[in-house]
Amino acid sequence: MKVLKFGGTSVGSPERIKHVASLISAEKRNVVVLSAMSGTTNSLVEIAEYLYKGNVPGAQETLNALEAKYAGVVGDLFHDGTCHAKASEAIARIFGLLRSFFSEPLTEAGEKEILAQGELMSTALMQCYLEQSGVRSELLPALDYMRTLDSGEPDMPHIAARLRRLIDLAPHADIFITQGYICRNDRGGIDNLKRGGSDYTASIIGAVLQADEIQIWTDIDGMHNNDPRFVEGTKPVGSLHFEEAAELAYFGAKILHPSCVLPAKLHNIPVRLLNTMQPEAPGTLICNTAPDGALKAIAAKDNITAIKVKSGRMLLAYGFLHKVFETFENHRTSIDMIATSEVGVSVTVDDDSRLAAIVDDLKHFGTVSVDRDMVIICVVGDLRWEECRFQAKVLEALSDIPLRMISYGGSNYNISVLVRRDDKIKALKALSQKLF
Repeated sequence: MKVLKFGGTSVGSPERIKHVASLISAEKRNVVVLSAMSGTTNSLVEIAEYLYKGNVPGAQETLNALEAKYAGVVGDLFHDGTCHAKASEAIARIFGLLRSFFSEPLTEAGEKEILAQGELMSTALMQCYLEQSGVRSELLPALDYMRTLDSGEPDMPHIAARLRRLIDLAPHADIFITQGYICRNDRGGIDNLKRGGSDYTASIIGAVLQADEIQIWTDIDGMHNNDPRFVEGTKPVGSLHFEEAAELAYFGAKILHPSCVLPAKLHNIPVRLLNTMQPEAPGTLICNTAPDGALKAIAAKDNITAIKVKSGRMLLAYGFLHKVFETFENHRTSIDMIATSEVGVSVTVDDDSRLAAIVDDLKHFGTVSVDRDMVIICVVGDLRWEECRFQAKVLEALSDIPLRMISYGGSNYNISVLVRRDDKIKALKALSQKLF
């Protein structure tokens, strides 16, 4: 059994839904995870924002536009009268539910229920279309098995038991359709696995079912060795170690959600990144046994802020770093890069929403300076400290670019540098030319 996840662009139109249906019908007894149709979650977020502000007409206008879009999709997908009526009824029921939130102030629980409706609509449409096409499929409602603990982590034993039971109840099915992203929390309320969580859903399902492979289908043919938006001639990477994929996902490679990697890695389930529009392309295989001895790819993470704390009191003083890091913990802000010296420490953050308060607290320990509009560029591959040739190549490529920070040695797979936003594209091109 395989787990196949299709993102919003892969099911973003009637034509693409038909194309995905043909792809998933080629093999039997696989689990297919679907995101919401592209643009749907953004519209649902907009509706929730209007309701929070008490702007019901704004919410109604957005919802009406979304409903009209789905009416067009249903009209294009279904020629069979029974399936057309079934799909129309399912979509109408969901829009009726959404309108029920307009009559009272929106709560956080209500917002999460609103956001869950995109995946419920895409899977309802796919299930009806497969039925029209004569494919024996079964809908596995994610809200019947996907649950998180009070920590927010997936409740793996609960998920495994419930999901296996649902599959066993449908021995006739050739394909199982389920929703990505959505779940129930430990209190039984509708919740979600955050944006991009459909990848996480696929990884969790693959882990609990001990799948042969997890496939993430998007609109690009695997993870490229650099950002094709800025660098010409990039190529898909044939294979990556899970650690390499995690570094690239965290530091800017949008094709894979960072959370997706861990369940698959722990349960040794290979993950393959494939292109819906080019299904014959080999894509990128991610596993625990990817070959070493090469540099694989480059990624960039934007909107980074660097913070330096300098203090003569740090010299030979234990506890200084603890106080600095505790400040970020108190303000619930994670750190990306770290560099230390005898008299100071520099760190980077990608969330500056609490920056003013953080800087104010850090001034108790030393002089604080802040550099905004920075970019982390991450080079991933075999970067064990014994392999000195690769580290040297990275720095040689960037010899004409000012480097604010360098991070190396935290793992065997990554060297990161911090540059100004204005130097980002120059740095990406220079690294590609030198390394590939």
